[in-house]
Amino acid sequence: MNKLQRCRAPVYEMLEQYRIVGNISYHVPGHKNGAAYDGVEGAGYLDEVMKYDATEITGTDDLHHPEGVIKEAQELAADCFGAEESFFLVGGSTAGNLALILTACPEPGMILILQRNVHKSVIHGLMLAGVRAVFVEPLIDPLSGLAVAPAAEAVEAALAAYPEAAAVFVTMPNYYGMGSDLAPLARICHDSGVPLLVDEAHGAHYGQHPALPAGALACGADGVVQSTHKMLTAMTMGAMLHVQGQRLDRALLSQRLAMVQSSSPSYPMMASLDLARRLLHSRGSDAFTAGLAAVDVLRRGLAELPRYGLVQPAEQLHDGTPLHKAAYEMQDPFKVVIYDATGVLGGFELQRRLEAKGCVPEMSDDRHVVLLFSLGSKAEDAARLLQALREIDSEDTSESLHTAGISESRNISTWNNLNVLQISAPVPFSLKPVTANEVESINLEHSLGRVAAEMVIPYPPGIPLLYPGEVITDQIQQRLTGLAYGGAKFQACADPVLQRIKVYNNQKGGEV
Repeated sequence: MNKLQRCRAPVYEMLEQYRIVGNISYHVPGHKNGAAYDGVEGAGYLDEVMKYDATEITGTDDLHHPEGVIKEAQELAADCFGAEESFFLVGGSTAGNLALILTACPEPGMILILQRNVHKSVIHGLMLAGVRAVFVEPLIDPLSGLAVAPAAEAVEAALAAYPEAAAVFVTMPNYYGMGSDLAPLARICHDSGVPLLVDEAHGAHYGQHPALPAGALACGADGVVQSTHKMLTAMTMGAMLHVQGQRLDRALLSQRLAMVQSSSPSYPMMASLDLARRLLHSRGSDAFTAGLAAVDVLRRGLAELPRYGLVQPAEQLHDGTPLHKAAYEMQDPFKVVIYDATGVLGGFELQRRLEAKGCVPEMSDDRHVVLLFSLGSKAEDAARLLQALREIDSEDTSESLHTAGISESRNISTWNNLNVLQISAPVPFSLKPVTANEVESINLEHSLGRVAAEMVIPYPPGIPLLYPGEVITDQIQQRLTGLAYGGAKFQACADPVLQRIKVYNNQKGGEV
C-alpha cells in the first residue's frame, strides 16, 4: 500500500460523513444520534459520541461480512502489523482468544497444549470448545518469582508426548512486560505440523520501534491476538486478531468470531481501532519517541533512588550462580516494574501510597508495582512519578527502614524446576457446572489420587497449580503440601490456606 492509503482511516472518515450528512434515522440505535436526550436532562459528555454511534446501514459496512470501509480498514491493519489478514475485535482480546481456540479445536475432546499462566478468557475458551488441555509449566524468573512462558524444550516434549495435539497456545509478553523469543516455539510447532497461537494482548506495540521486542507474527506465530487499547491508542475493548499462513481455517475463524462477538458492534470503537492503526502508519517509529523519552527519565531517576528495585532480565543470579535457563530475555520498556528493595512496603501498599499522590499504577501484587507507559506518555509524567516516589521514601523515617539495606530477594517459587520438564496429563474442560452433590471437601493429606473439583492458585505468583478435572498426583500433592506448610495463600479454592481441598466424590468417578 502507498503512503496516501496508509494515512487514511476509512471507518473513522465514514463516521465523520455520517454525522455531517445528518440523514433522518428510521433505524436503531434508539437514541437517534443522541436526539432522544435533547431538551431533557441531556447526555452530557456522551452527547457527542452518540452522534457517531451508527449501525449497519447502507454505506457503513458490516463487521461480520465486510465489503467496504471495514474491509479496507482491516486490510490497512494487516499491512501495518505484518499480517496476511486482520480482524477487528469489539470484545477485547477475550473475543480473539475464544475464537482462536474454537477454530483450532472445532470438536470436543481435542488436545490443546498451553502454558498454565493463561488469562481467564483462555480457560473459558477451553470450556466452550470442550478441550482436553495439556498444561506446560512456565519458567519462573528467580529474582522476581514471576512466571513468564514455557521453555521451548518443554513445548517440544509436550508435542512429542501428544502428537495428536491441535495447536500450541502461549502468552507473550506477560502482564509485567516480560517475554522471550517466540521464534524457537514457532519452529517447533511448525515442525510438528501445528499452529502457534499467541495471546499478545500486552504487545500490540511490539515490532513498531527498534527499542521494542519483535512481535509474535514476525517470530512466526500463526494466530495473534492484540489488545490495541492496552499499549496503543484504541478505546477500551478495542482489539485485533492477526493471522498468517495456512494452518488456521480462515473461513471457520470468521464464523467463530461472529459467534463470540456482538452482531451490533460499536462503530466508535471500530473507528478508534482505525485511528490507532493510522497513527502508527503515518508517524512510524516516531510515534514512540516521547513515550520512550519519558521512560528514560524514569529509569535515570530510579537509579538515584536505591530504595526502589527494578525488575529486568538477568543472565545469572547476583551471587554468580548461573541459571540453567533464563526465564525471560526481554522486557517491554513501557512496563516499568518496581518494588521496595528494603522490603518495608509491599506492592499493594506502595500502590496505595502512589494513588494518594495522584499517580495511578496499572496494577500491583504483594511485592511489585507495574507502571505502564505508552506512546501517549510525557517526560513530565515520569517527573511527577519520581517526585511521588521521593516523597514516599522520605515519609517513612523509621530506623528499621534505613538500616534494612538494599536486598534482592529471589522469591523463587516452588513451581520453578529448571531441570525437569513438567507437563500435565490431559485435563478435560466442559461447560457442565459442578453441583454440590458431586463434590466433597477432604483434608489435603488424603487427596492423593482424587480428581480436583476446584482450581488452586498459589499467590504469588498467581499461576494455577491445579485445575478442576485434574488428578492429584503424588508430585502435585507434595507441592501443595509444601506450599501450605510454608504459609502460602491460595486463590480460587474454598480454603485460602489449603488445609482442605474440594474433590469429586467417588460415586461420580472422582477416584482413579
